[in-house]
Amino acid sequence: MSKILIKNIKGLVQCGENLPKIRKGDEMKELPILENAFLAIEDGVIVSYGKMKECSGVTDWRDLEVIDAEGKFVLPAFCDSHTHTVFAKSREEEFVHRINGLSYEDIASNGGGILNSAARLQEMSEDELFNSSMKRIDQLKSYGTGALEIKSGYGLTIESELKMLRVIKRLKAESDIIIKSTFLGAHAYPLKFKENHKGYIDQIINEMLPKINQEGLADYIDVFCERNYFSVDDMSQILDAGINYGLRPKVHVNQFSSIGGVRKAVEKNALSVDHMEEISNDDICALQGTSTIVTILPSCSYFLSIPYSNARRLIQNDIPIALASDFNPGSTPSGNLSFVWSLACIKMKMTPEEALNALTLNAAYAMDLPDTHGTISIGKKTPIIITKKIPSLAYIPYSFGEQNIERLIVK
Repeated sequence: MSKILIKNIKGLVQCGENLPKIRKGDEMKELPILENAFLAIEDGVIVSYGKMKECSGVTDWRDLEVIDAEGKFVLPAFCDSHTHTVFAKSREEEFVHRINGLSYEDIASNGGGILNSAARLQEMSEDELFNSSMKRIDQLKSYGTGALEIKSGYGLTIESELKMLRVIKRLKAESDIIIKSTFLGAHAYPLKFKENHKGYIDQIINEMLPKINQEGLADYIDVFCERNYFSVDDMSQILDAGINYGLRPKVHVNQFSSIGGVRKAVEKNALSVDHMEEISNDDICALQGTSTIVTILPSCSYFLSIPYSNARRLIQNDIPIALASDFNPGSTPSGNLSFVWSLACIKMKMTPEEALNALTLNAAYAMDLPDTHGTISIGKKTPIIITKKIPSLAYIPYSFGEQNIERLIVK
């Protein structure tokens, strides 16, 4: 049995029993912190916590690792609910093109962007893709990420989409953190189907999805619903097909324009609507009072120099939000969620408490993990972050670019 006792914790964050599964509106400012605390973990399960004066006798001291966290904060690990961690190569040449004046959409229309990643991925073997992706996951863990969603979408052929999803399935089996898999065959139209959109949608529905279902390769289904990509009607057809196979929608919407994708996604009981850099009054009305959470990706806005999502407007309208990295080679080549925390505070005027709720409790909800992740509660298996010695919790988003995560504890 593996046993860990963390003692003298400066602040035990997001701890408590019977905590909500989601926070929204003014609730997002709430963040339980227990000062001068201890935390006991056995076989990855939280078995006890409290004030240091209550620590004596809470655990069997034989074969016990004791960690002194004096001056340090302990919090539930970040949940990254939107990533594209499985990819072939970086795309720094497109970064240079943007510096020289081309937009992300210009690059995509000239065969770059997603199509560039798809071409490179088709050349890689499954083993090569697995090994490179596992290295990235190890890097993400060093940033404090304790649960991860990974999308396909850089295949765009039957063979390559299945290859990506099989790699994600292997990563699930061999990584020590929870990974969720999302089928995003509708990420872009391949060149072969540039003038035959119906043909590619038919291939997704009639050829890809049956094989994905047969092998149990996905938890969710996603569509990039945007001008020049998949229309609202396209998305509706694809989501319906995925729902028939038990895949709940988690969709890309409103990155560059609001075209009605949010309302349709909510109608399909989407777990999350992601990006949301553009928000209309109709989008607000469609989201209020539903079970759909908004996942905001500020490091994508930072990298592409596009607008940031209006987090304050969403919070003021009691719409729950999560934060995620969107880690991918084209628009967000970073999975550092401490930097996302900083951007949320600096660029979107979220308080440190609101942003941490969006990275932990709400992000766990956005991955269907509220019962195991996102809070420090008895019986939970959530991985644990120990920070370096820092003066306050707000120091982490304040000191952007500085690595203040000392250790991630997983089972």
